Amino acid sequence: MKQAIILAGGAGTRLKDRLGDLPKPMIPIAGKPLLEHQVELAKAHGFIDLVFFVHYRADLIENHFGDGSKWGVRIRYVTEREPLGTAGAVLAGSELLGERFVVLYGDTMVNVDLGRIWKAHENAKADATLLLHPNDHPLDSDLVEMDANSRVLAFHNRPHPQGRWYQNLVNAGLYVLEKGALLKHAPAVTPHASHITDFGKDIFPAMVRGGATLLGYNSPEFIKDIGTPARYDRVCAQFANGTIARSSLATPQRAVFLDRDGTLVHDRDCLRSADGLELLPGVSAAVHDLNHHAWRTVVVTNQPVIAKGWCDEAELQRMHNKMETLLGLEHAFLDRIYYCPHHPDAGFEGERRELKIRCDCRKPGIGMIQKAVADLNIDLAQSWMIGDTTTDMQTAKNAGLKSILVRTGAGGGDGKQAATPDFVCDDLQAAVKLILEQDAKSADRR
Repeated sequence: MKQAIILAGGAGTRLKDRLGDLPKPMIPIAGKPLLEHQVELAKAHGFIDLVFFVHYRADLIENHFGDGSKWGVRIRYVTEREPLGTAGAVLAGSELLGERFVVLYGDTMVNVDLGRIWKAHENAKADATLLLHPNDHPLDSDLVEMDANSRVLAFHNRPHPQGRWYQNLVNAGLYVLEKGALLKHAPAVTPHASHITDFGKDIFPAMVRGGATLLGYNSPEFIKDIGTPARYDRVCAQFANGTIARSSLATPQRAVFLDRDGTLVHDRDCLRSADGLELLPGVSAAVHDLNHHAWRTVVVTNQPVIAKGWCDEAELQRMHNKMETLLGLEHAFLDRIYYCPHHPDAGFEGERRELKIRCDCRKPGIGMIQKAVADLNIDLAQSWMIGDTTTDMQTAKNAGLKSILVRTGAGGGDGKQAATPDFVCDDLQAAVKLILEQDAKSADRR
């Protein structure tokens, strides 16, 4: 029986005008308590053993939900007598925990495919899995660093040192945990039973230090806290307009695939260092518009500089971290970045022979796009490709994507492929405007 625990002890001081005497998880969204939405989500994904960790006005929560039978689940309660922190409360009720469980925060509106993250955790044989996502203000966020295999390496708290480029990934506040791993590493940070202990600040850093396997599960799905009136109002509006319902990876997603060099950043003739990376004018505003209209933004880029020995993977990661940070300065973000490190031709001094191959991922091959489809459940029939070369246009054709050629970078003058674009635009901003206009026309026809 799959178990989910929900931390539902908050009072909601900043929402007092909206809540009255209600506890924060009972704030209404679309006519029912926020916590009820979480119960329905858990049940929809097969989580029928629920444990609520309650504190403020626990009686109101228990009176509303009872034993959970009305929703087809079992609900049990752990009452926190004094503040123990997010992890401290869970540790205090450890006798009710299953061997593996999902953790949800009761003050967040969530639409996540819980079965998908549960399966990823199982496949990775992880001790803990953290739902991560990019956000539109990375410079003032606590960021999570992970390796190419999605293993969490470090936590970088704000403020960040000037000139250091970190991945734009934040802890979203949803976890899958192994009970044994939690109990093993908790003593390192909880010397006393009353110690206030937090998952993000205490437990997870201790697990990394102790050699535990923490999986970073990067997902664009909807998870937002409602802790202030402005955030609450925004979530209510997003629920009403369907943004939240469309966000789950259980639902096919629409995406815009983006070339990098000449489309997002200046084409520097085989960019080899983060120092030389600069965004093209208007790129951040264009990506922000796609974010705002709930399009998944996915970079697919050939990077033969790796195979040629001109740059290593660590420096390429720095380039991409810088690109994400520069976008974040103007409140834009990318959902994924995929790159092909291969190159078919030999003869470069210092080249890496193991990467000198003909592969499926190098554009106009569609290996990177197929990976994005698997990772993000992308519906290619609804999706687009934007790039500056005929290779990008051929990639779009091979994948069944609508295509836009931008005149920045090569501007389609490379002559490498015969494919022609569906549309031609001056730059990324114009291309995004066209996509949004086409989408609005389609919505009117529906």
